[in-house]
Amino acid sequence: MNFFQIISEIEKVDPEVYDRLDSRRSIFKHMTGLGQKLTAAAVPLALGAIFNKAYAQTPVGATVNDVLNFALSLEYLESYFYNAGQASTTLQSGLSATNKAALELIRIDEANHVTFLRGVLGTAAIAAPTTATFDFTGGKGSAGGPFADVFTNPATYLAVAQSLEDTGVRAYKGGAALLMSNKTVLTAALNIHSVEARHASRLRAMRRAGPNNNAASQGVPVAPYNAAPKSWISGTDNGGASPTQTAPIYGAGNNTNAPTNVTFDAESNTTQGGTNLTGLPNTTGLSAAAFAVAITEAFDEALDVTTVKTIARTFVVNGSTFLA
Repeated sequence: MNFFQIISEIEKVDPEVYDRLDSRRSIFKHMTGLGQKLTAAAVPLALGAIFNKAYAQTPVGATVNDVLNFALSLEYLESYFYNAGQASTTLQSGLSATNKAALELIRIDEANHVTFLRGVLGTAAIAAPTTATFDFTGGKGSAGGPFADVFTNPATYLAVAQSLEDTGVRAYKGGAALLMSNKTVLTAALNIHSVEARHASRLRAMRRAGPNNNAASQGVPVAPYNAAPKSWISGTDNGGASPTQTAPIYGAGNNTNAPTNVTFDAESNTTQGGTNLTGLPNTTGLSAAAFAVAITEAFDEALDVTTVKTIARTFVVNGSTFLA
């Protein structure tokens, strides 16, 4: 057994392996003695115990699969939603050509995210849900929830789409803290996070201009158009697209089991790095209230797994264990 070759192979997927083992240096001081005292058959078991301690409760072990499967669950939710939207001729007839093209790109992105995450997880990936798992009306299986016309009314469809994407952005940010020890996985997750943010911004632009507005959706402000929603989250976003159902997307999360030094604040948070930014010099000419809102727009907040699951299960049928 070439022990150092094993470590070299591990280093390819975890560059910080030496840092992990360094704190357990005393174990390796007597490695020669360990080999003398154990039989050849027992040495692998001893090494396994060492690596279990080195990687216990870190994203490189079981935790990384949990985080990635959680992300995969959300990607399934989004992917199935956009697939259903594309399949509705009534919905498609109410969208401009520009918006249909943009939604198709988003649909492809979400499908690619599913494929990527399944590839990373391999056999550890959760089973793909069936379409019957979801009720995008929010009716838990009745098909008569608060978004009952989601696949016939473009305005409702875009509102739900924005809500899903805004949730995804906060979810990926919340999961980043659990992936810090594996830079490769963290980088991939952040790459998806930024794409989800672009999706959310694009959907907000569609809603602001109107589902069937070609010119405004290309960036040209053609009247009539609405001033809301902004292309970014502002404060708690007035509860979102449908406040009764979507307010939790922009509120505070659950800090009970948060990692050290991580909090899940509401999007209206104005304190960053322990500093209340409203106390900084206001050189913008804005009122104090407007300045505080502008601060919230400059930062996105993370959301914890438990809260995200509760939000996402709005669109899961009763009795299903998906995202439970």
